[in-house]
Formats: sequence, structure tokens, C-alpha cells
Amino acid sequence: MEIRRVQITGGASFVVTLPKDWAEGQKIKKNDPVGLIVQPDGTLLVTKKITEEPVQRIKEIDCSTITDPALLFRMLIGAYITGFNVIRLTTKQRFSPFVRAGVRDFTQMTIGQEVVEETDTVIAIKDLLNPAEMPFDNTIKRMFVIVKNMHEDAVTALETHNKDLSQDVIIRDMDADRLNWLIARQTNMIMQNVSLSRKMGISPSMAMNYYQLSRIIERVGDHAVRIAEHTIPIVGADIDKKILTAVKKSSTMSIEIFDRSIVSFFNTDLKDANRNIESINALENICGDINNMVLKQDTMVAINIGYIAESIRRTGEYAADISETVINLLVENEQGPYKPKAGK
Repeated sequence: MEIRRVQITGGASFVVTLPKDWAEGQKIKKNDPVGLIVQPDGTLLVTKKITEEPVQRIKEIDCSTITDPALLFRMLIGAYITGFNVIRLTTKQRFSPFVRAGVRDFTQMTIGQEVVEETDTVIAIKDLLNPAEMPFDNTIKRMFVIVKNMHEDAVTALETHNKDLSQDVIIRDMDADRLNWLIARQTNMIMQNVSLSRKMGISPSMAMNYYQLSRIIERVGDHAVRIAEHTIPIVGADIDKKILTAVKKSSTMSIEIFDRSIVSFFNTDLKDANRNIESINALENICGDINNMVLKQDTMVAINIGYIAESIRRTGEYAADISETVINLLVENEQGPYKPKAGK
């Protein structure tokens, strides 16, 4: 860290000199304007960039050496999440069919990505979404509704022996994934561009908290998928009604904890968040009872119901993690609660 003394000129203006190496590295010359941005923690950011125009970041991917479709798709998702505005795929000859198929899947599974150029040797994908048009709180609320419905439908499929509903839950997981990817992308873009942070009205640290929250919700969705997957093998099996009643009860408790955790986040309610965490013990007890009850069932039923009970328990525990995040945020912001936009 360089230490510079503050000078006063003209009797009113405070002046501090800029480090020469930094100014030369930024190619700053005499009379060039610089931007000064006050950060939420009181620090001052000095930047050569004084316009609100977004920085265009282009990712080049040479497909000539890629033969694995899964690797290509992961590279596309990686470029999307890390905040590139344009992704250019190139090849020395014609693209392999799997490349075009991968691009098609990618644009369908992500938000705002569209092919704007396509030839035999070049495919350009551009981000057409304005990040400010997708506030974090709206995305989180949408994710919550999707995942909550997935969990409830997965348990309903078990009760009603509905294989089609189980399959539908598995398919819907992609809706939660694409919203989680969007929040990850926006978080990375905010970390790279302070002006975007100011434009969206959210600090980089709060963006990270939203990303952590979206990751937890996405994992709850994964457990809804596991419930659906373990329901399919036992559709039509003879399951003790007492077990089904216990599964339904534990599921209701788990979703109630999940619901209250999201409410406590948006209402900045420390006491409710704490009560939420303490309610986990009751959920763990009933899930333990289910594991004991299934010992008298057929092996296939016992194994799959055991996995279902485990996913229900994990859903409640992930919800408690959200409540812990609420408490951490409220303790950190002792001067006043954090304020999710349009949260109440």
C-alpha cells in the first residue's frame, strides 16, 4: 500500500496525487478526466472509465481441437457464468454436427444468449440481456417458487403413484439451474464492473449473498429431483400407509422451514430465522422414524424410501442454512438491516 498525504489547495479543495506507475499504466495524461466512485464501505475508487457503457468481453473458443460434446458445453456455460458478452466459436474447417447441437442446447438453456453470426467456420453468440432488467430478488423469488413446487409434486407423485409427474419434476430442474446460472453470471459481472453494481443498486458483497442463496435453492431443487428419481422404481409398489403419512408429514415440515427461511430473508427477521434453525431437530426425528419403519418393507421399497427421507431431511437443513445466512447478514449490518429490493 502506498501512503499519500492529503493537501489543501485554494483553501477548500482536498488534493492527493496519483501513483505515477498506475497513471502511466492506465495511459493517463495531463488534463485527462478520471472517475471517482464512493464505495459502500467508504473507500474511494479511482477509474479511467467515466462512461456507463458496459465493457465488451469476448471469449474465443477454437473448436478444432475439441472432440467431447460435454467439454464444449461446459466451456460455453463457463464463459456465460464468468460474464463474457460475446462467445466466438471458430474452426479451421466445417463445424462438427455436435458443435451446432451444443450451441443450440446452450442458447436454449441460458437466458439472453442468442446466435448473431453463423458460417461454416464461425459461430458468434451474444448476450442480449440487460442485467439491470433482472433484479436479484425477483430471480430468487422465482427460483423459490419453482423449487418448492418441484418438491411438493415429487412427494405427490409418490403418494399417487404418478410416474409422469415424477418425470416432469426431473425436467423442471433445468428451470432452476438456468436461474442459478444467471445469478452467478450477474454476480461475476458486478465484481468486474463497479458501475453495474451502482446501476443495479446492489453492493458486490450483497450480490455474493444472493449467489450463495441461489446455490442453496438450486441444491434443494436437486433433492426434489432425487425424490422423483427414487419414486419411479417403486411406482405401484405396496407401501405401508403409515410410511406414506410420515413421508408427507416430514415433507410438509421441510417445505415450511424452506418457506419461512425465504420470508425471513426478505423481511430481515432475525428471530424467525433463529426459530427456523431450531425446528430442524423435529424434522430429523421424523425422518429417522421413517428409516426405522421401512425396515419391514420390501428391500426395493426400503432403499428408495430411505433415500427419499434423506432428501427431505437435507431440504430442511439447506433451508436452515438460509436462515443462518440471514442471521449473519443482520449481525454484520448492525447499523441497520440489509434491504433486499422490493423484499417486503
